[in-house]
Amino acid sequence: MSPAAGEDPLRRPVSAGAGDKPFGAFTVADVEARAAELTAAAGWGPTARVAPVARGWSELARVMQAAGAATVADLGRERATEFARRLWVVPPSGSLL
Repeated sequence: MSPAAGEDPLRRPVSAGAGDKPFGAFTVADVEARAAELTAAAGWGPTARVAPVARGWSELARVMQAAGAATVADLGRERATEFARRLWVVPPSGSLL
């Protein structure tokens, strides 16, 4: 389901340390931890696809810091939704097979 179809990307659960957390509630520290986790998982072959997503999480942390945003939701719905799509918080439409 895409955000346009009524789903709120800020409420999508995302892995955060010991459990899941809504994307909109992620703090800068949460975002940095997610970026580090994905960077560590990136490698060659199929895992090389993780690297751009890891870089996206790092960019989100920088954007949040520059904006003085305490959480992803503080960036505003439009900007947060852009990141949700880029970071695969909201899966791309179509088949992943």
